[in-house]
Amino acid sequence: MHQVPMGYKIAFGLGMLANQMFPAALGIFMVVLVKGLGFPAWMWGILFFLPRLFDAITDPIMGFITDNTRSVWGRRRHYVFIGAIITGLSFVAMWQLHESSGINYNFVYFLLWSFAFYLGLTIFSVPFVAMGYEMSDNYHERTSIMAVAQWIGQWAWVIAPWFWVVMYDKDWFPDPASATRLLAIWVGLACMILAMIPAVFIKANSTKDDHSLVSLTMKNLGLGVKEILNGFKEAFKIPQFRKICFATFFIFNAFNTIASFSFFIIVYYLFDGNADAAGLWPTLFGCLGALATTFIVIPVVTLMSKKMGKKKAFMLSQGISLFGYILFWFLFIPGKPYMFIFALPFFSFGIGGLFTIMMSMTADVCDLDELNNYKRREGIFGAIYWWMVKFGFAIAGLLSGLIMSFIQFSPDTATQPEGAITGLRLFFSGIPIAGTMIAMWLMKDYDISEQKANDVRIALESRMALKS
Repeated sequence: MHQVPMGYKIAFGLGMLANQMFPAALGIFMVVLVKGLGFPAWMWGILFFLPRLFDAITDPIMGFITDNTRSVWGRRRHYVFIGAIITGLSFVAMWQLHESSGINYNFVYFLLWSFAFYLGLTIFSVPFVAMGYEMSDNYHERTSIMAVAQWIGQWAWVIAPWFWVVMYDKDWFPDPASATRLLAIWVGLACMILAMIPAVFIKANSTKDDHSLVSLTMKNLGLGVKEILNGFKEAFKIPQFRKICFATFFIFNAFNTIASFSFFIIVYYLFDGNADAAGLWPTLFGCLGALATTFIVIPVVTLMSKKMGKKKAFMLSQGISLFGYILFWFLFIPGKPYMFIFALPFFSFGIGGLFTIMMSMTADVCDLDELNNYKRREGIFGAIYWWMVKFGFAIAGLLSGLIMSFIQFSPDTATQPEGAITGLRLFFSGIPIAGTMIAMWLMKDYDISEQKANDVRIALESRMALKS
């Protein structure tokens, strides 16, 4: 399909809203485990690490399964539907925690439901992302699909910061734990419905009689594992895909390493450690940044991609984000918190431009892979790409703690050691600048232009014509 109906793009975008709302809400609700329910740090670490390790293992397996599924509904739709139900219901269940149950019970309860949640998320998200890659074979239409999806998905990051306000407002809830129990029901059920929409409305051709696919039987389990390993190996043999993965890793990892620092800079530098005086400013930082991404970055990056190509649009958007990170050094001004707002549109080009362009580039790589290896493997490529994203997120959590320890910054202390806040601000600007510059260097030789992408499509269509 060259041109995709807007209804399909919106349906895919609503699935993306669910795909982004789950981690956005999860990141906020996780704080309740420590501050509301008294979990010790080692328990929090296990709950953070083990389910994500499980997730990293199941993603490529799901990629293989969805790439080789023979079904009248195609390779993706029924998995997206089933995964949406499992993810939504398990998200609701895992947050029904009561302090009276005791820390040990709550720990085991939450851990087990976390495995169910991440299993459901894998069943949903891997075929869902692959569905987006295969919606169009047109170079620019792929960017348009991802732009619409990211535009809708960004509303998760506009909405989620306001959970902080609701959870800690005594007029709404007596404590954050009770707030989380109710909010989880609304978030889980709403996202479950949103996640089902792509499965219901985006049509796919039957693959029931496609004998080029590997049969998903127990007998072929060993072959399946071999195919997964070969898929990883062959995917990373493609230099363009390696560049996409590692560039994403450095940008996303750098961003998430310092993401929590904005809260501390606003409270401790702009408001001298007075969280009550800081009021809504930490929430506005995330909310206004997401709004800038939604209404400025995504439309501008989409236009840039059509005018100058994906690589140049990537380079320019990341260059703009560098300017934004530099501005933060000058526009975090005590007594004038509103000044940092002027840096947000520039800063937002980093992550906002990243996924709009990189997901479109990955779809182009899938065509190149089919030309070279005679297989359509959007599921495997999507699983590998998002594995790199998740791996970067895990590394970022570790680096954040190491940096705060290195500069001797303590989140629980109103008065910080001399130089701690300055160190925090230096890392806040310096880490993303370094990560972005490395990513731009990696992408300087990326060579899938519009012409090359079109040549690949022509070669694939000629091959298909000869077969028929």
